[in-house]
Amino acid sequence: MDETRIDALEEQLAHLQRVVDDLSEVIARQSAEIDRQTRRVAMLMEREAEREAETASSVPLADQTPPHW
Repeated sequence: MDETRIDALEEQLAHLQRVVDDLSEVIARQSAEIDRQTRRVAMLMEREAEREAETASSVPLADQTPPHW
């Protein structure tokens, strides 16, 4: 094979490897953020359920029919 062609292929391979590494970092950050957001939503759901249980309403707000029905 021609030496310049090998150099070009090596350059392309290095570029692709860097892109793959960058994308892998992005995916790892997004995964961590999704995990954090999932925990926050679960915590908020739990807090709201506790708050609704503390109020003396007979039917939880989530189970009540809307007023326009």
